[in-house]
Amino acid sequence: MDGMSSADDPVTLRVADTARRLVGEFTRGTSPEDAVAAARDLAAAADTALQAAVDRARATGQSWREIGDVLGTSRQAAFQRFGHPVDPRTGEPMTRAVPPAAAQRATEFLARFTAARWEEVLGDFDDVMRERHDVSLLASGWAHLIGMFGSYQGMGDVVPVPAGDATVADVRLDFEAGEAMLFVRFDRDGKVAGLRLHPASRLPGAAP
Repeated sequence: MDGMSSADDPVTLRVADTARRLVGEFTRGTSPEDAVAAARDLAAAADTALQAAVDRARATGQSWREIGDVLGTSRQAAFQRFGHPVDPRTGEPMTRAVPPAAAQRATEFLARFTAARWEEVLGDFDDVMRERHDVSLLASGWAHLIGMFGSYQGMGDVVPVPAGDATVADVRLDFEAGEAMLFVRFDRDGKVAGLRLHPASRLPGAAP
């Protein structure tokens, strides 16, 4: 996507225009609602620019692992968010739509998980997950991470993406001395049907 480097590129122009608009709203001190609207539009423009940048990186041969490393996520999460899968049955692009409440649901679940509110976490699980997990097992796994990486510091962006009938989120967890990825799969009813903690693709101090 050569246009990404051109000042005439529509994506570049949209980001520049919305950024100037936001700066103007703050500088003039107009209504808070106008500033919020400008910030919203800039966020949407930045999302479009990020998609275009990822498409350009892929076109120049960058792997999903390399892109995921830049974004602080896994290659699977990077593909699920920015890839363009084609349905092998129809040859048509597959939908990327997610339920409107998916991001909020995922964020709330992750807040409960990282706060070690294990009883509430179990309540978010589907029947199969509840049979396989209990408070002790969840607490033990979390303690293992703390022992490896130190105290929990925060998480990366929560961006759920569709995966068949499910919705998945692969989120970076930041610790005092390292990172891990938390993969969560939600079924169509919003229950957690899959959960996996795994090392981040690149940890601080690791070789590139």
